[in-house]
Amino acid sequence: MSKGSIFPSEHTTRRDAATGALIHQMTGAPCINHATYFLQSSFTPGGETLLFCSYRSGAAQFFEAGFPDGAIRQLTDGPAVHPFSAAFHPSGERVFFVRSGAIVELDRRTLSERTIVSFEGAQLGECSPDRSGEWLTAAIKHGAQTGIVAGRADGSQWTLIPFPRTIIHPQFHPIESEWIEFSGDPAPRMHRVRRDGSGLECLYDHGNDEFVVHETFLGSTGDIVFTVWPKALRRMNWRTRQIATIADFNAWHITPNRAGTAVLCDTNHPDLGLFLIDAATGARRHLCLSESSNQGSQWKTSRYALKEDFDRARSEAKTGTLSWMEVATDTVYGPQWTHPHPSFSADEKRVVFASDRTGHSQVYVVELE
Repeated sequence: MSKGSIFPSEHTTRRDAATGALIHQMTGAPCINHATYFLQSSFTPGGETLLFCSYRSGAAQFFEAGFPDGAIRQLTDGPAVHPFSAAFHPSGERVFFVRSGAIVELDRRTLSERTIVSFEGAQLGECSPDRSGEWLTAAIKHGAQTGIVAGRADGSQWTLIPFPRTIIHPQFHPIESEWIEFSGDPAPRMHRVRRDGSGLECLYDHGNDEFVVHETFLGSTGDIVFTVWPKALRRMNWRTRQIATIADFNAWHITPNRAGTAVLCDTNHPDLGLFLIDAATGARRHLCLSESSNQGSQWKTSRYALKEDFDRARSEAKTGTLSWMEVATDTVYGPQWTHPHPSFSADEKRVVFASDRTGHSQVYVVELE
C-alpha cells in the first residue's frame, strides 16, 4: 500500500438499537481504524470527505473516504504518523499532522508533504491550528524537557515554551488567538500561556482527588468546558474563572458545537452511548449507543494516575510515551482507539465516532436529523 492508492468503499448502514438513528459504518478492514481526535473534526468543511487513521498497511497512516459511500484513498505512507494528530486547515485543502518530532502539512490534492518545523530527537503530541490556520501548537517531549511549541504554519516564529510536567491538548483560544490553553498532567490541569511564552498561569488549582479531564473551549463563547470525572460537566469563565456545573452526568470526551450552546459527549462507567447536552440547561439528548469497549482501568476511579501507575503502564507497554493517555495498555488509560472520541461534522448535522464493537475499531457516523 502506498499514498494515492484507491480502495473500494467499505460503507454499510444500520439503525441504532436504542434511538433508531441512522448509523453509517465507514470502515471495515480487520485492523485498527479510527477518526481524528475529539478536539478536531474528521469531516472536510463541505462534508463530502471523511479523514481517518488506519493500520491496514501495518503502521498508522491517514486515509480519506468519500461520504457516505465513496472510495477510500490513502494519503500518507512511510514512517508511521502520530495516529491522533491530524487537523484540517480551515480551507479543508490541507491537513496538518505529526510524524515523530515534526509537524507536516499535506496537500490533499497532490499528496505532497511539506515539513513545517522539526525538532530532532523529540516527540510531539497532536497539533492544533488556530481558527485562521496561520498558527499551530503542539506538546513536546525532548529528553527530560517538556513543554509546548508554537509558531506559524509557514515555518517561521517557532517558540518552545518549557513546562515542568507533561503537557497534553494545547489549543488556541477561539477569539483571542494569542492565548493557548493546555493541560498539565497530572493535576492541576488547566493552564494558559501566550504563544510568545509570556503570561503563564494556572487557571484552576486542584489536587489529584479532583479528576479534571478533556477540557476544551465552549465554542465561540471563549469559556472553557471540562469534565470532573465521572461526576459532572462544568464550564469556567475565561475572564473571571468562575466555575458552574452544566450537568451532573458522566460525560467523558467532550466536543462543543461552534456556538457553544451544546456539548457532544460519549460516556463510560456506565457506557450509555453518545449524548448532546444543552449548555444552558443540562438537558440531554441520546444520539446512539457506542458499544465500544472503552478500555482503561483508570476510568473506573475518580482520581488521577499516580507515578507508580504510569511507571507500571510504561513498563508493560515497553515504550516511552509523550503522555500517560497515550500508553497503549489498559493498565492506566487504555488504548485510545477503544474510546469513541465523538466529533461534529462541519454543518453539525452528523457525528463521527469510533467503536470496536465488531472486534476491531471502526469509524462510524450517526445522523442527527
